[in-house]
Amino acid sequence: MMPALAPLTSFQTWQGLRGAAIGGLIISLVSATTADAAGLIRDAETESLLKAYSKPIFGAAGLTAQGVDIHIVNDRAFNAFVVDGHNMFVHAGALMDAKTPNQIIGVIAHECGHITGGHLARLRGQVAKAKSAALMLQIIGLAAMAAGAAVGAGGIGAAGMGAAYGGTDAAVRMVLAYQQDEESSADQAAVTFLNATKQSGRGLLETLEFMNSKLIGIQGINPYLQSHPLPPQRLAQLRNLVTSSPYYDVKDPPELQMRHDLVRAKLFGFLDEPETIFNRYPQSDQSLPANYARAIATYRFADSHAAAAQIDALIAAQPQNPYFHELKGQMLLESGRPAEAIGPLRQAAQLAPNPALIQIMLGQALVASNNHAHTEEAVSILQAAVLREPESSDGYTQLAMAYAQKNDLARADLASAQAAFMRGDIKTAREIAARAKTRFPVGSPGWVKADDISSYKPPQRSALRPQ
Repeated sequence: MMPALAPLTSFQTWQGLRGAAIGGLIISLVSATTADAAGLIRDAETESLLKAYSKPIFGAAGLTAQGVDIHIVNDRAFNAFVVDGHNMFVHAGALMDAKTPNQIIGVIAHECGHITGGHLARLRGQVAKAKSAALMLQIIGLAAMAAGAAVGAGGIGAAGMGAAYGGTDAAVRMVLAYQQDEESSADQAAVTFLNATKQSGRGLLETLEFMNSKLIGIQGINPYLQSHPLPPQRLAQLRNLVTSSPYYDVKDPPELQMRHDLVRAKLFGFLDEPETIFNRYPQSDQSLPANYARAIATYRFADSHAAAAQIDALIAAQPQNPYFHELKGQMLLESGRPAEAIGPLRQAAQLAPNPALIQIMLGQALVASNNHAHTEEAVSILQAAVLREPESSDGYTQLAMAYAQKNDLARADLASAQAAFMRGDIKTAREIAARAKTRFPVGSPGWVKADDISSYKPPQRSALRPQ
C-alpha cells in the first residue's frame, strides 16, 4: 500500500491483500471488495478513455442512471468482471493486449450483459443449492484457482486447485454449467448493445477466438476464460451473431484508435521493465505512442533531463493533450521541483475533461512549494477535487496539509481523519476525528462530520455459510 504521504502520481497503484482471490466467480460467491483483493490503478487518461468506450454502451443497456463505475486492476492478465450492478473491473492487461478500441468495447458490452441479465444474483442462487460446507469450499476453491492463474504455481491458484478437486465435483459442474448459459446470454446482450450503438462485435469475437486458440491445459488458460467458460457452441453462436450484424465491418474512428494506442503505450511505459519497453517501442518507431512510452521509461529509469526533452516534444506535437502536460508536471514534482510542476499541472487541469486526479496532484505541488501565496489556491483546488473524488485518501491528505499551512487546525484534523478513514485505518481516523471535534463549535458542520467518524463502528463481517 502506498504510504499516506508518498508523492502523489497521476498514474497510481494501490496494492492490497493478495490473499483474497479476485475473479468473476469468486466475487459472485463472497462479499469482498476488490480493494481488499488486488491493486487498483488510478489514471485520469485511462479512466477518461474507458468512459468514452462505455458511455454509449451504458446508454444502450439502460445503465446510465445506475452509475456503473469501471475500475482498473493492476494485473497483467487479460480479464474483466462485474461484482454487482455498480462496479465493473477491467485488468490493465486487457487494455495492454487489446489492439483496437472495439476489443475493449466488446468486453464492456459483454459485462453489461451480466448486469442487465441479473446473472450475479441468479448465480448466488445456484451456489446456495450447495448444501454442505465441503461443496461450498469446492466452488470457492475453483474460483480461487481461476483468479490465481496469473499468480503462478504455489500461489492462490495452486491452493484453489486443491480445494476444488478435494472431493466430489458435482457442485462445481452445476455452477459452471449454469455460468456457461449465462455467458451465452451475455454475448447476445453485448451484440444487441453494440448494434444499438452502430458498433461492430468483431472485437469481442476476435478476443475470444484468440484466447480460445491458446487453451493448452489448466495452467495455460487465461483468467478471462476461466471465469467466462467458452465451449465450442458458444463461440459458434457468437460468431454467427457478430458476422450477421450490419455493423460487422464498422471500424473504430482514427482519433479513438490513437487515444487507445496512447493509453496502451502509457500502461506499458509505467508497468513494464525498461528492456521490454524499448524492445516493444524501438527508437526506429517515431509514432506518438512510441515516443510516449519511451518518454515515460526514460523518466522512470534514466534521468529527468533527457525525459524532459522527450516530454516537451510530445507537448509540441499535441499542445492540447492534457496528459502530456500532466506527465511533465508529475516528473517535475517527483524530481523534487514542485514549484516548476505547478505550471504544467495547471495547464493539464484546465485541458482535462475530468480533472480531479490532476487537481489533487496540482494541490500537492502547490503545498510542497512551501509558498504561502499558493495556500488559498491549494485549498480551493483540493476542496473541488475531493468533491469529485470523495474516496481519495491522497486528496484529503494534501487538503490537511494545505489547511495546516493556514494554521486552520480544526479542518486540518478533520481532513486527516477523512484521509485515514478512506485508507481503511479506522482506529487512527476515529482518534484524529475525536481531536477535531474539540476544535469545532458544537453542532457546526465540521463538528458533525468529525462526530460521524469518531463514532463510526465497522459492520461485522458474517462468515460465509451454506444456505
